[in-house]
Amino acid sequence: MSTPDWVLHVDLDQFIAAVEVARHPELRGLPVVVGGNGDPTERAVVATATYEAREFGIHSGMPLRTAAKRCPDAVFLPHDRLAYEEVSEHVMAALRELPVVVEVVGWDEAFLGAHTDDPEALAREVQRKVHDDTGLSCTVGIGDNKLRAKIATGFGKPAGIFRLTRANWVTVMATRPVDALWGIGARTTKKLNELGITTVTDLARADPQDLATRFGPNMGPWYRNLALGAGDTHVDATPYVAKSRSREVTFQQNLTDRTEIAAHVVELAHRVAQDVAAEGRPAARIAVKVRFAPFITLSRSMTLPAPTSDPTEIERAALDVLDRFDHTRPIRLLGVRAEF
Repeated sequence: MSTPDWVLHVDLDQFIAAVEVARHPELRGLPVVVGGNGDPTERAVVATATYEAREFGIHSGMPLRTAAKRCPDAVFLPHDRLAYEEVSEHVMAALRELPVVVEVVGWDEAFLGAHTDDPEALAREVQRKVHDDTGLSCTVGIGDNKLRAKIATGFGKPAGIFRLTRANWVTVMATRPVDALWGIGARTTKKLNELGITTVTDLARADPQDLATRFGPNMGPWYRNLALGAGDTHVDATPYVAKSRSREVTFQQNLTDRTEIAAHVVELAHRVAQDVAAEGRPAARIAVKVRFAPFITLSRSMTLPAPTSDPTEIERAALDVLDRFDHTRPIRLLGVRAEF
């Protein structure tokens, strides 16, 4: 497909929770929280929550125990990855029946490239198609590039349509904080604020050289380009290929014994090695994730001498990376990731 006239960003509303409510219609309208095994007394985090639950301040990544304290009457359900993958594939198949190019970027979102004189009409058609085929609702952001389409979705939530282009970029974005930009998170926001850069306009007017000095020759200017609304217009229908495979486990009781910790890392590495073998691509890098009590998460990684699918080499590398952590604090979560 040639460069599209429009880029649409489709974001399924409260996707995981919506799938669960579709499976359990009696829960519609109730505060529902999905995560872990669905037991708020266990250590696990919120995967998603319905809008009714979010009104209590519950959000993704929050410990289930905290969510239960904020909303004792919430319904807690276990996370069911296979069910969400199946529904996601159904949604993407429905989108591919439309006259658009579909680039899948996650379970619950996709970019669409389209040639049309009426992007709002197409967005409404997308919403009808998704609802008719799956019963789910979605928000559609319309843009002249991916960045603007992605940001537009946030203004359309939930189940709405919003257009953000060069024509209204300044009007909509100028006074908003820098973290309103897709690609700028909390850490970068803090660093920008330390430079006196608090709004999108501040960042757009910042000296590229000053930004390069603080964030590096690539990232510094890139952040400024975000503030200017610059973005990619290419929508690629090539199937998504995972860049890594990972496994992790949260422990109900903190781990302190070094031998036990190492044994868990070996087990996780073995499972990752099986995933690597099934993927048919050798791992080039191994990373270990550790969450110390109470809730401090760190990651370390190493590049392998040569790409490999050998479980022995993957386990050895994971243990080598584990040695790079401080082992004086109790551990509540371990993870191992292989990168291709």
